[in-house]
Amino acid sequence: MLPRTLVKAEHSPSIPAAGASEFDSVELMQRTLDVIDRVAAVTGDPVEAVAMSAFWHGIVGVDERGRATTPVLTWADRRSREFTPLIKERLDETASHRRTGAHFHSSFWPAKLMWFRERQPLIWRKTARWCSFPDLIAERLFGECVTSISMASATGIFDQRRCLPDAEMLRFLKLRKGSLARIAADGETFRLTRRYARRWPTLAKADWFAAVGDGAADHIGSCGPMPGTASLMIGTSAAMRSIPDGGVPGRHPRGLWCYRIDGKRAIVGGALSDGGNLHHLIRERFGLAKNCDALVAAREPDDGLTVIPFFFGERSTGYNEEARGAMIGLTSEHDGIDVLRAAMEGVAFRLADIQERMNRICRIDRVIASGGALLASRAWQQIAADALGRRLEVSDVKEASLRGAALLALETTGKM
Repeated sequence: MLPRTLVKAEHSPSIPAAGASEFDSVELMQRTLDVIDRVAAVTGDPVEAVAMSAFWHGIVGVDERGRATTPVLTWADRRSREFTPLIKERLDETASHRRTGAHFHSSFWPAKLMWFRERQPLIWRKTARWCSFPDLIAERLFGECVTSISMASATGIFDQRRCLPDAEMLRFLKLRKGSLARIAADGETFRLTRRYARRWPTLAKADWFAAVGDGAADHIGSCGPMPGTASLMIGTSAAMRSIPDGGVPGRHPRGLWCYRIDGKRAIVGGALSDGGNLHHLIRERFGLAKNCDALVAAREPDDGLTVIPFFFGERSTGYNEEARGAMIGLTSEHDGIDVLRAAMEGVAFRLADIQERMNRICRIDRVIASGGALLASRAWQQIAADALGRRLEVSDVKEASLRGAALLALETTGKM
């Protein structure tokens, strides 16, 4: 039996140009293999199954030989935002949102693919497939570029009801189905190639599951697989999610996204680009101590001071590429603690807007709170509870995304 082991390799995206957010694909792959090396070194008995979760929305190009042609661009890479108005001009966003569950925005694949085609034509020509980073891992470990329904569903080019690439978006982007990773069937598993089976003997006969999107895995790990509970997360960014009854809803309220956990279940919600990153930014700019939570809690709300939390761009609920953060009503009487509290309130009110829209299609009986920034601040927990009008149940789950991926694998194998 695998001992309790947690191996981490900290890695942050680089910003080589304005609006960029990317990982070096070779370095990220090497870090991934190193982590597996370290886990495999402490395993005793052969492992039966391996589950993975990975970040949603990332995109990387791959050539005919399976080598990366691009860095891994994250959702936060906004260099393609100039193409969002063009997509809106040529396609019906309401109809596309109904099919794909995604608004037109640079955080999704369509704008990024247009940016590669128009701004990086040499890369575009030598790229045979476009995939998520875990699909690249699959190509390396299993010999096949394959993705899960969950990962594919968050690209912005996936038909949520048919569980296939969206035909209209493929035509618009001039992509063939063969230009994307194959979508694995629910429950489909894979085996390591001979090279990696020799490298990791205890993993050689394991059934490997295709990676689950981190947002879906985090929700399952925090709240479980059943409808009725919403997860509220404030880490670097922020999000609120829930599982609707009956799979993909008949309609998606504007401003929300809808992706897939698997072929049976959908997950809906909203994501903010500002969260703990904004908290850190204000602390740094105003020279506040890290342990300023008690000062925030003691400070009365100031209705005259408002912080609009779009300092890192806007996703839910407006998906406005031009949105900018703002401090409104700032006077000489205010200090950094006032600004920090107003920023925390601004994030909480954005999450409340997401909750109000989710209530139209989801039954929400409980809200489970997680995320490093939120769990580190009781003041922010209270601010969020007040904004949502609900009592928050604070999660004690460590590494919820890993736990969620494992729970989904156990469910598939009939062991849960």
